[in-house]
Formats: sequence, C-alpha cells, structure tokens
Amino acid sequence: MKSSKPAVPCCPPLLAGKLTPADVVQLAGLFRVLSEPARLQMLSLIAAQSNQEVCACELVESLGLSQPTVSHHLKVMYEAGLLEKERRGTWIYYRIMQDRLAALKEVFS
Repeated sequence: MKSSKPAVPCCPPLLAGKLTPADVVQLAGLFRVLSEPARLQMLSLIAAQSNQEVCACELVESLGLSQPTVSHHLKVMYEAGLLEKERRGTWIYYRIMQDRLAALKEVFS
C-alpha cells in the first residue's frame, strides 16, 4: 500500500534576497576597488583617525609607498565614491563616505 503523504522538500526555500541586480553590480565594483591590499589598508588608516580624515601626505610615510602610488589609490577610491576630498592650501584631505561604507557593511548583516 502506498503512502499518501505529500513529498517534503529537502530544504526550506531561500529567503528573498535583499539586493537588487543593480545593487549587486554597484557593490561588486566597490569590493573590487577594495580588493587591492594598499587601498584596504588606506581605508583602515583613515577610519582609525579620531576625525576620520587624513592628508594624502601622511599616507606616503605610513604605507611606505611612493607619493604617485598613494595618489593613484586615493583617486581610484575617490572615483568609486568611497572617499570625499577637501583641498586646504596645497594639501588634500580625504574622508570616508560613511553611507558607502554602511552599504558595504549592510551586505553582511
């Protein structure tokens, strides 16, 4: 005699994803920018400052990289929207865009 029990799926259905396809593309771009170790370290150094900003010149000595290399990495992060910048005389100060950082954190919460 056959059982008339309904088939039970092996796993519960996945919850609906939080990210839209457009979100995924945008966030993947940000993670790609941060996949460079020097950029990730720069972001960490900026975040660790009490005022969460740093002059580009301070990163050169801290990272042991040349000034053109540091400037290139800062430019890439700025263009990706991870940093904002402010010129003060001949110096440029960089700050983390908190909303972009929050978006990255949200992916994992």
